[in-house]
Amino acid sequence: MDNDTPDEVFAELKTKPLGGWGVAQIAVGTGLAVYAMWVGILQPGFRKVPLRLQVPYIPASKAQVNNVMTLLRGRKGGLVDLGSGDGRIVLEAHRQGFAPAVGYELNPWLVRLSHYHAWRAGHNGKVSYRREDLWKVDLTECKNVTVFLAPSVLSLLQEKLQAELPDDALVVAGRFPFPDWKPCRIEGQGVDRAWAYSMQAQRQTTSRKNDKLTVMDSDLDNELTKEK
Repeated sequence: MDNDTPDEVFAELKTKPLGGWGVAQIAVGTGLAVYAMWVGILQPGFRKVPLRLQVPYIPASKAQVNNVMTLLRGRKGGLVDLGSGDGRIVLEAHRQGFAPAVGYELNPWLVRLSHYHAWRAGHNGKVSYRREDLWKVDLTECKNVTVFLAPSVLSLLQEKLQAELPDDALVVAGRFPFPDWKPCRIEGQGVDRAWAYSMQAQRQTTSRKNDKLTVMDSDLDNELTKEK
């Protein structure tokens, strides 16, 4: 099972053309100069977000959305998309029976764009887009979680997910894999690839690593005691 490193995926992503519609959505998503002024001058709270945690908006391709939904096939209940961008993952999740389908996004322009997409698709009011900081979202009852985030964010998000999600939760990452987790399934190729992670499997792996470290520490203490 191949598991691309974030650097390899990012290198391929930079060479993939976005197309006219993708460029247009990025322009809307960032809000052009108005949003830049809002972030830099009128919104001091946003400036408190460390640079490595600020994620550039790149719309998910149709193939990426399909790969994510393929990995979620057979799952039921609600779905949460962390950093939901223009809302297309949440919208497709609703179409495929996930309820409630909720997206969390800090960029107000992208939240507005998400509502527009839902209205245009005839699902306005049936999906939820919330302008909230993903680090403050309570995930203790979430069973299906999707993320399209940068590697620097994923490395920190691992801790939050492992601390809060139930054992039967499934996490699906698009575009970049989690750097320290082993996926249970992979769908697609190249930058369209998506990775699925079982929380129960991740906790078991972490537990084994901790047990191994405990044994190593104990052996070291015994050796030091003998030397004395």
